[in-house]
Amino acid sequence: MSVTKAETRQNLLDTARRIVAAKGYTAVGINEILTAAGVPKGSFYHYFGSKDAFGEAMMRSYFDDYLATIDGIVADKGKKSAEHLMAYWRNFYDTQVADDCQGGCLVVKLGAEIADLSEVMRVVTKAGTTAIVDRLERMITAGTADGSVSVDGDPRMTAEALYSLWLGAGMMAKIRRGPDPLDRAMTVTRQVLHV
Repeated sequence: MSVTKAETRQNLLDTARRIVAAKGYTAVGINEILTAAGVPKGSFYHYFGSKDAFGEAMMRSYFDDYLATIDGIVADKGKKSAEHLMAYWRNFYDTQVADDCQGGCLVVKLGAEIADLSEVMRVVTKAGTTAIVDRLERMITAGTADGSVSVDGDPRMTAEALYSLWLGAGMMAKIRRGPDPLDRAMTVTRQVLHV
């Protein structure tokens, strides 16, 4: 059975995501990704016009999957919004404590690096993180409506502050190689949402 160009392209993106999550964007060469994906060397430009275009596609793919995870959490109509929010944060926590707290969040791993390196990757990351905050805001707003969440401020500002808190906690967990910053983020999140 032959593999399509789209399947090979996605294999390259998935393989790169795992490698880049461990090493960073600039530390990973195209040949390393091709070898790990089992794709012949020299064929990279058959799938991507440049490393920058590849990085953009990798981040778009990452955010597509990430947002689908959030949407899957919210799709459980048998739960109140507070349960959706805490399931999201638990998922974030579990992802970040993986591999000795080296986690798999590309925003934590690459945020500062790509903001300085690639305008197109920065823009994709900005759009992706905005979409995450949009979903958090909707969950907070729904939670205040169903009575499962109470916030002292604006739902948008709360969503942005909590997401920033978790990004920082994810980075600190990587630095400290331990979950304590994430544990504190969970405690603060419960306090802010009154859950």
